[in-house]
Amino acid sequence: MLNCREVSRLVSKSMDARLPLHQRLAVRLHLLYCVWCRRYVEQIHFLRKAAHGLTGDATDASSPKLSEEAKEQMRKRLEEALNNPPSSPR
Repeated sequence: MLNCREVSRLVSKSMDARLPLHQRLAVRLHLLYCVWCRRYVEQIHFLRKAAHGLTGDATDASSPKLSEEAKEQMRKRLEEALNNPPSSPR
């Protein structure tokens, strides 16, 4: 019989990979009688669904963009730094 800590670990693990049959059954059995773990499962599913709802557009809209001129200036300075390394102190 699994305890709550083991169930929460397995539920989290199941978000990324399919659990073996015996672990899935053990988790389900535990969830039948443990209201706290059922709530945890609901919360973790809600958070996962909310995170998947975020789109790249929403996160990109708030991030500043560099102009092509700024990008080109950065490229030139990086090339200069690579071609002319600073002399080591003596």
